[in-house]
Amino acid sequence: MGRARRERERVLEHLTELRELPLGGAPEPAFRARLRAELLSGGLDPDPGLDPAEEPARPARHTHRRPTRRRRPLLSQLATFGLAAGMMAGAFATYQSVPGDSLYPLKRAAETTLVRLSTDDAERGRRELASAESRAEEVASLLGSANDGPLVSKTLKDMEESTRSGISKLERAEPRSPKIKKFARKQKDAVAPMLQQLDEAQLAQAEGYLEYIEGLVVPE
Repeated sequence: MGRARRERERVLEHLTELRELPLGGAPEPAFRARLRAELLSGGLDPDPGLDPAEEPARPARHTHRRPTRRRRPLLSQLATFGLAAGMMAGAFATYQSVPGDSLYPLKRAAETTLVRLSTDDAERGRRELASAESRAEEVASLLGSANDGPLVSKTLKDMEESTRSGISKLERAEPRSPKIKKFARKQKDAVAPMLQQLDEAQLAQAEGYLEYIEGLVVPE
């Protein structure tokens, strides 16, 4: 007989004795002493449960835990973010540089690399015309600065060289391309307002450039 069953039988016996008492009567001193002794000795469990030997074995529960993703340390994440932000800031500063800035050679080297990596004459021509547009913006930025003398003249020369090279390539790949007319009009709008700020030598360069690009605009 298991322990749990014995405990239940003792409880039933005690309940039977109590039930046989008259209404309003109290248990006899002998009953109270015996019950107290059983409780103190552990012979009677106030809250009996199943005997461990009789308790049916429960199937083992297999819990499938998802592999925890290892989080990168916060310091590593901050370092990665800082590096990316630094690269973006450096690229922006390089793109915004003008002749005379320390980062300007990197800007020109990047433009040259893009032209060389182009797959055909049409793409190379478009990239060189984009470089010519950048030179016009740089001239506008240089005017009025302390270094506007030789740097402006050099930048005007580079602008014309990029324009002629780009137009030549684009005309070979796409004869009478509408991109040429669009470029010529945009450059005229960029260069013409600068004429009053140029010295005599620079003015001659700019006027010669405007004459060249005006000839690219095919009459409607």
